[in-house]
Amino acid sequence: MVRAFYVNQASQSGEIKPKLPRLLLHWREHRVIAPAYYQAPIDQFLNQSVDEILGQLTAAHGFALELTQRDAWKVQVELLQDQLRELDHGEIFFEFAIPRMGKRADVVLLLDGTVFVVEFKVGASSFDRSAIDQVHDYALDLKNFHKGSHGLPIVPILIATRAPRMAPEEVNWAKDHVAAPILSSGKELIPLLHGLVPRPVAAVDAETWIRSGYLPTPTIIEAAQALYQNHSVEEIARSDAGAQNLTMTTECIRQIVADARANRKKAICFVTGVPGSGKTLAGLNIATESSHEDEEGRAVFLSGNGPLVIVLREALARDQVARLKVKKGDALREVSSFVQNIHHFRDEALRLEAPPPEHIVIFDEAQRAWTRDQASKFMQQKRGQANFDMSEPQFLVSVMDRHADWAVIICLVGGGQEINTGEAGLAEWMGALQAHYPDWEVHVSERLHDPDYGLSEHREGLLGSKRVTWEAGLHLGVSMRSFRAEKLSEFVGHILDNRPEEARRVYAEIKDRYPIALTRDIDAAREWLRQHARGTERPGLIASSGAYRLRPDGINVRASIDPANWFLNGPDDVRSAYYLEEVATEFDVQGLELDWAGICWDADLRYEDGAWRQHAFKGTRWQSVNSPERRLYLKNAYRVILTRARQGMILYIPQGVVEDKTRHPHFYDGIAAYLMRCGLG
Repeated sequence: MVRAFYVNQASQSGEIKPKLPRLLLHWREHRVIAPAYYQAPIDQFLNQSVDEILGQLTAAHGFALELTQRDAWKVQVELLQDQLRELDHGEIFFEFAIPRMGKRADVVLLLDGTVFVVEFKVGASSFDRSAIDQVHDYALDLKNFHKGSHGLPIVPILIATRAPRMAPEEVNWAKDHVAAPILSSGKELIPLLHGLVPRPVAAVDAETWIRSGYLPTPTIIEAAQALYQNHSVEEIARSDAGAQNLTMTTECIRQIVADARANRKKAICFVTGVPGSGKTLAGLNIATESSHEDEEGRAVFLSGNGPLVIVLREALARDQVARLKVKKGDALREVSSFVQNIHHFRDEALRLEAPPPEHIVIFDEAQRAWTRDQASKFMQQKRGQANFDMSEPQFLVSVMDRHADWAVIICLVGGGQEINTGEAGLAEWMGALQAHYPDWEVHVSERLHDPDYGLSEHREGLLGSKRVTWEAGLHLGVSMRSFRAEKLSEFVGHILDNRPEEARRVYAEIKDRYPIALTRDIDAAREWLRQHARGTERPGLIASSGAYRLRPDGINVRASIDPANWFLNGPDDVRSAYYLEEVATEFDVQGLELDWAGICWDADLRYEDGAWRQHAFKGTRWQSVNSPERRLYLKNAYRVILTRARQGMILYIPQGVVEDKTRHPHFYDGIAAYLMRCGLG
């Protein structure tokens, strides 16, 4: 029996989805993306009329259909019925969903234990780079995120229907059994397919394969775009048992918000999580969901992370322009009300005494809010507020406390992530709540008393307080940034905490899925990144902001990147990360991610006499860092840059130069030797 699947697909067609009434929000949160518009055994597909197939594709599309799309489908169906006419087995899928990317592959063939991903360029006579990357991306996405495809060979094929007939290409297989894209006119498809199927093969049941589970781990940019298009977090995030707590955390926050609104009270919650576990994703999901609420129930996502705000706004605006054909300025104005810089929010609250329009605010990286000394100094010197005498957490709570009825503050907290002078950690939040806001309910993650969160002195008070509710659902314990290695943050923690044997043990568990290389040659590092990045996977160079003596290698951390261009522009733009020329620092990449990272390690953090030693470059020489606070910031800077890569990384340790006292080999040899003890090299 032929199966056609029906689904709301406005985000695919470029049409604006209508705002959903509140009664439908629960349905929206749990709807399922249909796997394909059309699915059938190949022999049944060959015996159906073209018009019947087109009717099913059109019905599954569900929206007004452009004539060009129907014509393209007609060409695809006719070509495939001609080329596959001798086959009596296999399964065919049209418009196969790639949820993480928010797109659909034209055709997927499941044939003789091999997955063929076929993308058509109808009317094209040549093969452009973006089309080749597109079909490659689809194949990689299936390999990485579709459970039934993990162990199968996958072949991406790009067909330009007006290209001349081509001799079958020799397949070039990568280690994960994803072939390099094959270019075809479509006129030689059967011999091409037969020539590409590896032998021997095992039969694959189509129904078991398609329903095996799609476990996406989108980048924060991809997630923001999908959420802004009205997808729910359950649709775009992994659904396996290991990552279920993202859904649990989202639901826990929803309940806190609903309770505060229904009972007209004020509440603050602290969401903790390991690096890359989805804290920002959970916050963005709440913010986008609230856009369907009435004015009182809307939320704003606030971050003091300037590069993150810039990149998210630009990504959302570009996506709106591409899908909806709106003006860039209009798109930027719209997204700027949804994602704001926390300092702009603060300055507006200084200017006005009225409560903010939003009853719900999400503070990303709340541990980075300023201490009283830092905030007072800034306000007095930069904002002319002579009498300002509050920490940033106290002031931000006071702003939301202006609401006469209800308000909710959602604090997203990363442990061991403070990287700059004056960042308060969570102690200032708890101190402000205890001293000034006794009526606020406090919901905290059960992991908040871990040492990384700096709340040791508040532990007893928190445990004994009746207004504090401990919520298991407010901790995200599984990293989703690195879908290949969920233990990456544990491995990095062992490295930085001087536990080489533990680091070696953990790396042995992840090295087959998450490659980490070590080199003393910067050109070798760049070549490694180029060899590993496929399709549009983004590589980039990262170093700590104190890595001043990498400049002889062409790595200048004092030259600022443009975050939007570096993270969003393509491989043809010299300002993008792809070029491996401009280097980002911990301040640029915190909260964001790359597919493949080149970590450039300088002598600011070096391994000597069995321990890590922190240094700062001043004038013409390195100086020891004695301040415990500054030593922690430097350690955390390396924690940030070592956890940015989703798929793998290479660590570059300079050789050093004997004649240069600022780059002496013994600064670097100890680092390399220690990392080799940790299992690298």
